[in-house]
Amino acid sequence: VQLQASGGGLVQPGGSLTISCASSGRTFRTKAMGWFRQAPGKEREFVGGIGSISRSAVYADSVKGRFTMSRGSAGNTVNLQMSSLKPEDTAVYYCVADESSLTPTYPLAWDYWGQGTLVTVSS
Repeated sequence: VQLQASGGGLVQPGGSLTISCASSGRTFRTKAMGWFRQAPGKEREFVGGIGSISRSAVYADSVKGRFTMSRGSAGNTVNLQMSSLKPEDTAVYYCVADESSLTPTYPLAWDYWGQGTLVTVSS
């Protein structure tokens, strides 16, 4: 299983950006997918997750109301729409997937990790 994240880049504060992730090797239609992020010098942080394509997403308090996650109908993609971006959102964003339909907030609980895509929020 490989998770390929894309769409990172430089955006100004208050701007928007969408990052995407696609899995290859299998689909996760009834399984969880989500996102973590890691800022320089900080621990990896849960951003959000969706237990399956039929469930609602859960989000970290720090991004709730600004970020929206969606899953593709085939079950092998997950997108993260980010708006009202702040400099503190600057981080490498990692796509994750799990063999369960749970969306735990701690990194070790997730089975698969992508390589990460860098999002920089700066003027």
